[in-house]
This record gives sequence, structure tokens and C-alpha cells, in this order.
Amino acid sequence: MTSIDLDATKFQAVRLFQRKRMIGFAIPAVIALYLAYIFFAFDLPGLAGRANLDNAVTLASDSWSHKVHVTRNNRSGEITYAVEGERKGTYPDGMRPDWVSGDDVITIDLGGDHIVRYLPDNRTEIEIPGFQLIEVQAEGRSLNTNLPEDLPDWISASNRRIGISTPEGRITMTGARTEVFNYFPGWELFWFTLDSPYHGQGFGTILFGERLDPTRSNISGAISDWWNNAMWRHKDVAWAIGETILMAFLGTMGAAIIALPLAFLAAKRFSPVMVLRAATRRLFDFVRGVDALIWTVVLARAFGPGPLTGALAILLTDTGTFGKIFSEALENVDQNQIEGVSSTGAKPLQRYRFGVIPQVVPVLLAQILYFLESNTRSATIIGAITGGGIGLMLTQAIQTQKDWEEVAYYIVLIIAMVMFMDWFSGWLRGKLIGRKD
Repeated sequence: MTSIDLDATKFQAVRLFQRKRMIGFAIPAVIALYLAYIFFAFDLPGLAGRANLDNAVTLASDSWSHKVHVTRNNRSGEITYAVEGERKGTYPDGMRPDWVSGDDVITIDLGGDHIVRYLPDNRTEIEIPGFQLIEVQAEGRSLNTNLPEDLPDWISASNRRIGISTPEGRITMTGARTEVFNYFPGWELFWFTLDSPYHGQGFGTILFGERLDPTRSNISGAISDWWNNAMWRHKDVAWAIGETILMAFLGTMGAAIIALPLAFLAAKRFSPVMVLRAATRRLFDFVRGVDALIWTVVLARAFGPGPLTGALAILLTDTGTFGKIFSEALENVDQNQIEGVSSTGAKPLQRYRFGVIPQVVPVLLAQILYFLESNTRSATIIGAITGGGIGLMLTQAIQTQKDWEEVAYYIVLIIAMVMFMDWFSGWLRGKLIGRKD
């Protein structure tokens, strides 16, 4: 090798190392610039400044606890007691929580020496350890109070509304009503509502005790009252989960049935006409290029809200996806197996049936079952738009901004549903196409 060749090789090696060093520097630099862009484009400092950890803590506590409302109507003087403030959770006449006492003066013991008294003439007294006695008088739409001007951050006050948040509970007061919220752990009334004879009874009493309702047995009565629970709506929840699974099943299986014959038209090996092949592929690009949520909005205008609209939206999107996946699988089939079937004198349809389909069935089933599981999650979001399934109930609970324990309940059910579909699709795949050790 001449000196000229050595110099050229050395020059190329130096250039190569320089290019690699530049790439090694450029990639982190581009990533850093992108992160800096995100930092300012999404206003992360402003987002951090607007974050309210107190609201996050309240939301988290509401998801695993419940609150009992003690409400006084300042116009009529009526006092009501209700779990979560719902009419379906209102205590019957003559019943009230054991931490509320008195007749003319209603004394509410929140615990920790936090006491609230409902006095005559729309007056309220609040005792909080380490703070002065708070006195409030409701007059029309206005509130008169003895609160000082310099208030702690756990009290917000104006002449129209006063809010007090303590570790033991919350008090809100307006000219129209005074309300106390007392928090307790657990999902109250999850099993039975207050008007059920089985409320407050242990499972041992229900199973082995004397009959609590003379018209029915304890077990059948308890199951009926739980199933028809007006507050937690277990019957409606079960029906909604069934709608969600059905939406995912109809959409996924319908897409697979439509996509399989179309995939033959899109596969070059089985569709020699280029125009037909290109048109089929563009059709797949079109239907899968529009997200299922967009199809949901379009179809809802055409067919109205309902689970069928959600199933059609999933069907359209998955038809394009399945068509692409199936056509690629068909492109990779073994020609020898097809020729072996052809040598027996099989007709074209028979060649496809016995020479092609058996080769692509494992791929097809694996993809179909995976999308069935994935579409179960998608059907939850789609149901919130089309008005069907557990997604609608979840959205309604979120919009109330107060039923966060129901939100947590629905989320737990959705996770359990997805886990079940994951197990079921794996089990079904093992039964249909076997498992590899």
C-alpha cells in the first residue's frame, strides 16, 4: 500500500470519528433544545404556580371516604342529614347521625373538640381549638360575623359566603343555608341504603339470623336491595360494563370479518390488478387515519348516541388497521404450501382455504385478541361520547365534582374489566392456537 493510500485511509478514519463525535453531541443537544421548548411552550412554571395541592389532597381523600352533610335551610329552618348530600342518601324522618344531638339547639360534634351549633334565628356558633369562638348570623343574603380581618388560610370569608376547612370537617355558610361536612373512611351505603332493613346489619345476621323483612328471606332480600341500590346503582353499573364489552366485541369482530377478504385485494401476491390493490390500500389508510373518537362524533350525528354508534366507530378504525396487518401477513405466506394444495387439483378458493388461511390464522387471531383487549379500554372513552357503557357513568360522576368515591369505584371496575379481558384473550388464544413453552 502506498503512502497516498495510507494518508487517504487515515483522512477517512479521522472524518468518520469527527462525524460520530458530532452526532454524539448533536443528539443530546437536540433533546435538550426540545425539552427547553416544552418547558416554555407548555408554561411549566405557570402550571406549577397554579397547582393546588390542597385540592389534590381533597380529591384523593374523597375517593376512599364519604362525607355526611348536616344542612340547615336558613329560610325554612329545616335541617336535613344526608350521605354525600344526595336525596337518595337522606336519613329517614326520625333518624340522624349519633354525633348530632339536641332539639332547639342542634349540636354537631366533628371530633377533636370541633363543635358546631345551629342556634335559633339562623345563628351559628363554631368552636375550633386554638381559635376564637366564631359567631355567624344569616340575614337575607348577607352574613354577619365576628371574624377578625386577619384570617388564617383555612378560613375564607365575605359578606355572602364563609368557608372553614379543618382536619375534622368543613363548614360552609351562605344566606340561604348552612352546611357541615363530616368525613368518614369507607364507601357508605355501598351495600344497602338507609331505608333497607339490612342496613347496619352484619353478614352473620343476614345469613344466619332471624328474618329481618317478614315478606322475604334475608338472603334474597339482601341480594335484591344490594342489586337495586339506588345510590351506587349496581344493576346499572353491571349493565354498563356489559355494554362496554359488547361495544368492543362487535367493533373488533366486525372489523376482522370485513378486513379479511379486503386484505386479499390489498396483497400483491393475491391481487395482480394494481389499481384495485392501490384503491384498497388507500381505503385502509382513510378509515384508520381518522381516530375512533372522530368517527364517534361523525356517526353520532348520523345515527344518534348509543352503544351501536361506538361499535361502528371501532369497526371503521379497526377495519383499516386489520386490513393493513392482514395484507402484510398474506404477503409473507409460504408459497410451497399453496403449491402443495394446488397439486391436489384444488380450486382457487380451496387453495386459499387450505393453503393460505392456516398459515395466517395464528397472526390473525393474535392481533384480533389483542385489539379486543385494547378496544375494551377504548370503548370506555367512546361510551362517554356516544352515551353508553361504563364511560358515560364515569363521565357523569366526574362532572358532578362531588362523587369522587363513585369515580374511584368505576375506575376500579374498569381496571378489573381490562384485566379480565387480558386474561380471557390469553386463555382463548391458548385454546385456539396453542401456547409455546
